[in-house]
Amino acid sequence: MTTRSTTDGVEMSTGQLVNAIKDDVTGLLRDEIDLAKAELREDAKAVGTGVALVAVAAVLVILVVILLSIALAYGLTALGLAPGWAFLIVAGVYLLAAGALGLVAKARISGMSGTTRAKQGAQKIAQTIRTSSES
Repeated sequence: MTTRSTTDGVEMSTGQLVNAIKDDVTGLLRDEIDLAKAELREDAKAVGTGVALVAVAAVLVILVVILLSIALAYGLTALGLAPGWAFLIVAGVYLLAAGALGLVAKARISGMSGTTRAKQGAQKIAQTIRTSSES
């Protein structure tokens, strides 16, 4: 039986040494997990703050777009166009932009392959099972 002296002069058996190592490793793993949790909490707080700032910026951009649209319509009115027509032209420009963006989105979405690789893999597995069960 292997023994080892500790710092206080007490002899420890192999089983006790293994148990002490197990306890040390378990404690180390728990500490590492706690550290990872703390780091994730800090990252989550930073992400939350970032998302909130992006949301505020988005609201401000929407307000700016509205104000610039009104300014553009009044600018067209200053050029001699009736106010109704000026606002209608600005709205038409936005409708054209929205339609163009919608067409681009439709083209990108229709070009997606989806889960074709997963479907093909499942079909191959099913075919292999059928073939092996027939044999």
